[in-house]
Amino acid sequence: MKVYADTIDKASGIIYVLIRGRHVWQPLIMDLMALIIVWSNSWGQIPYFPPKSGGFGTRPYNLGRNHDIKDARYFSGSLYYHLWFFDIPLGGVMKKILVLGAGLVARPLVRYLLESPELHITLADQMEEKARELIGNSPSGKAVAMDAASGEMLGRAVVDSHVVISLLPWTLHPMVAKLCLEHKKHLVTASYVKEEMQAMDEEARQKGLIFLNEIGVDPGIDHMAAMKIIDGIKASGGTVTSFYSYCGGLPAMSNNNNPLGYKFSWSPEGAMLAANNDGKYMKDGSIIEVPGDKLFEHYWLTDIPGSGVFEAYVNRNALPYLKLYGIESAHSIYRGTLRNIGYCETWHFFKKLGLLNRKMMFNMSDTPPSQVIANIINSDGRDIKRDVARHLNIPDSSLTLKKLEWLGMFSSECLNIKGTISVFEMFAHVLKQKLTYDDGEVDLLLQHHEFIGEFPDGRREKILATLVDTGTPGGDSSMSKTVGLPAAIAAKLICLGEIDVRGVCIPVYPEIYRPVLDELERLNIKFNEKKITL
Repeated sequence: MKVYADTIDKASGIIYVLIRGRHVWQPLIMDLMALIIVWSNSWGQIPYFPPKSGGFGTRPYNLGRNHDIKDARYFSGSLYYHLWFFDIPLGGVMKKILVLGAGLVARPLVRYLLESPELHITLADQMEEKARELIGNSPSGKAVAMDAASGEMLGRAVVDSHVVISLLPWTLHPMVAKLCLEHKKHLVTASYVKEEMQAMDEEARQKGLIFLNEIGVDPGIDHMAAMKIIDGIKASGGTVTSFYSYCGGLPAMSNNNNPLGYKFSWSPEGAMLAANNDGKYMKDGSIIEVPGDKLFEHYWLTDIPGSGVFEAYVNRNALPYLKLYGIESAHSIYRGTLRNIGYCETWHFFKKLGLLNRKMMFNMSDTPPSQVIANIINSDGRDIKRDVARHLNIPDSSLTLKKLEWLGMFSSECLNIKGTISVFEMFAHVLKQKLTYDDGEVDLLLQHHEFIGEFPDGRREKILATLVDTGTPGGDSSMSKTVGLPAAIAAKLICLGEIDVRGVCIPVYPEIYRPVLDELERLNIKFNEKKITL
C-alpha cells in the first residue's frame, strides 16, 4: 500500500494525491481534511462509494466557502485507485491581513480576526509593545513596529498581505491606497470616502480590487442597517419617501458623571475638527443648509426608544445618500449626531470663545489656561469669569461658565505641557485629561433610523430600527466594537472570496451588508425594528 503525492500543478495550485489500496484512504480522511482546514478557501474531493456502483465518486469538502464546488469527478472501474486533489490558494498557506494601527478601536477587530484559523494577522504600529499586547500569544498573528509615514517600510508590509485594514488617521488613507494599487491588494477602512480616494475607483476596478470604506459604525453600520430596510421596502413594491438617521456615542447613563455629559472613547481631535463641519439635509422637499459656525445652534430634541431624549444636530451633507441609497424619490433625508441635553449650547460657546483656534500659539510652559483665555478675549485677567460672560453675552450664573471652570480653563496653574502649541491643541489636552472613562466604566452606542414607506395599495408605514449597545466593563468599549468589528468581518469575507464588488465603495451592497449584519447579530450587536401604520 503506497501513497503518491508527487504531482503538484503550480499554475493552478492543485495538489493531486494518488492512493493505492482499497482501504488506505479511510485512515487518511481526517488528516487530509485537516489539511483543507489549514488553507483558506481550500477544498478537496473526498472519495466515497456510490450505492450499487462498481466504481466510486468524489464528494466536495469545503470549509471556507458557502457555494457548491462544481465539476465533482466520478471515477468508474477499479476500487483500488483513488484520486485526491486539493485546491490550495496561490500566494501562501494562509490569507494574510495587514492591520495598520493598534489604537483605541483595534482590539476587538484584531481579536476577532485572530479567531479565524484561515487567517494570519500582522498588526503594525509605531509602538510595537501596543501591537504585541493585542496579539498576545496567538500563533495566528505577529506584531511589528512601523512608522506609517515611511512609504518604503509600509510598502514592504503591504506586499506581504492579501488585505490591508487601515485604522490610521484618514489623512494617511490615500498613501496606503496608492500602495495597495501598486501591489494589487484589497483595502478596508472605516473612514469617509474623500475625493482623493474616490479618484482611485477606476484603477482599482481594472485591477480587480475592492477598496471598501465607511465600514465602521457611523459611517458603516448606519449604511448597512438603512439598506436592509430600504431594500425590504422596495421588495414589497414600496417607495421610501422619508429617511432620518441618528447616531451617537455617549457615556452609559450610570457613568454619565461629568457636567459636559460626554466622554471620549477615542482621540478628541477628530470630534473637535468635526465641530466646524457644514451640514445639509432635505425636509419636505426643501434643502436646509447649516454653515459650520451655526452647527450647534441648529439642533432639536428627539426621543430614542428605550433610551431617552437627546439632542440631534446635523451630520455633514445627507443629500448624496439619496443616490447612494437609491431613494431619489424621497422628499426628506437627514443624518444627525446624538448628544446628551446641553451639549450643543456648550460647544457653541466653546467655539465662540475661540477654544478651537489652531492659529493662536502659546508657550504652555509659562502660560496657564486662564491667561490663554484672557489673551483670546483681550481681558486683563483680574475677573476672567466675568469677562468671559461678557464676551459670550451670557449671565454670570451660566452653566457654561461652571463647565469651563470644571475643565480648569480659569486656572492660574500651568498645564503639564512643554513648549509652544495652539489653543486647539491645549484644549484637546484638557479634554483628554478630563473627559475620559475610568476603569470599569462603559460607553453607550445609539443608532436610530426612521423610514416612511408608501406602497401601491395606498398603505403608508413608518419603520423604526434602533440599536442600543453598551461597552463591556473592564473590556472593549461599544465604540471600539461597533467600529472595529464591521471592518474585521468585511476583511474576512474579502479574504474568503465572498465579496465580488470591486472599486472604491461603501457597504450598500447586499453581498456586503447581509453577512456583516448577520455576523454582528451573532455577536449581539443588533437592531430592534418596529412598524407603525400611518
